[in-house]
Amino acid sequence: MKRSLRILLASLSVFYIPLSCAQNNANETPECNPGRPTVSTPATLTPVGYLQFENGGLYASESPEFATRFGIDQVTKLAVNSRLQILLLSEPLTHSAGAGTSDGYSPGGIDAGFQGVLVHGEGARPTISASYIRQFYGGSATDLDIGSATNSMLLLVSTDLGKFHFDINGIANEQVEAAVRRAQFGQTLSVSHPIGNVTLAGEFWHFSQPLTHGNAAGNLWAVSYPPKKNLVLDAGFEHGLTGTSTHWEGFAGFTYLLPHRLWRARKTNRQP
Repeated sequence: MKRSLRILLASLSVFYIPLSCAQNNANETPECNPGRPTVSTPATLTPVGYLQFENGGLYASESPEFATRFGIDQVTKLAVNSRLQILLLSEPLTHSAGAGTSDGYSPGGIDAGFQGVLVHGEGARPTISASYIRQFYGGSATDLDIGSATNSMLLLVSTDLGKFHFDINGIANEQVEAAVRRAQFGQTLSVSHPIGNVTLAGEFWHFSQPLTHGNAAGNLWAVSYPPKKNLVLDAGFEHGLTGTSTHWEGFAGFTYLLPHRLWRARKTNRQP
C-alpha cells in the first residue's frame, strides 16, 4: 500500500502541476496532439520540445477477472525532434472488486518506450510510424481484457480523408505468465469527425488472448472538446463484443500540452 501511495502522489504531481503553470502568449503555444481516449495511437508526434500529459480515469465492469475496476491512467510524451518521441506510461492506482485476492487498491504497471516516424504525411497522404514499449514494473492490479505486455511493438498509420481522420494500429505484444510466453496480436481502427469545436470518435478494436485461448473485441465512442488549443477534454464509453471482453467501460480525462518549450528552437539561416 505504501508503494501504491508513493506512485499515486508522483502521478498526481504530474497530473496537476502542469495546469498551474503560467502560460505563454497563446500565439506561441502549439496545439496538443491527443492520443486518448481511443485505443488507437496517432502516428503523428506531439510538438517538438513540449511535454504533453494525457491523464484520465477509467471505470470498468463485468469482466472475467473482476466485477468492477477503477484506474487512473497517465501518459507523458516528449518529441525530441520531428521523427522521434519518448513515451512514459503508468497506472499509479487501481481499485478492483470481485477479484478475489486482488480486491482493493493496487498499483498498476509502469512502461516506457519511443515512437519514430517512418513516413511524414499530410492530408490524404498517410503518416506512418513505428513504436516500441517495454514494461519496467508490472504492478499487482487486475488486468483488463487486453491483459498486460512485457514488450510491445506497434505499426501506426494516420490519414485524413475529407473531414474524417483515421488512426489505424497493428500491434504485437509479448505476454508472460510464470514460465509461459505467448505472442498477442491486435488491430484497431479509429475514425473521428469534427462538429464545430467538438470532435466525435468511433473505434473498433480486436486483440487475441493467447494465455486464455480467446479473443477480446470492443466498440468505443468518445467526444472531445478543446477549451484551449493546448488543452483537450474527453469522455466516452466502450462496450465489449465477446464473452471474454470487459462488458462496459466509461472514461473521462484530458490532454494538456505544457506551454513552455524545454529547449530553444534551432534557428535556420536564410539566404538573402
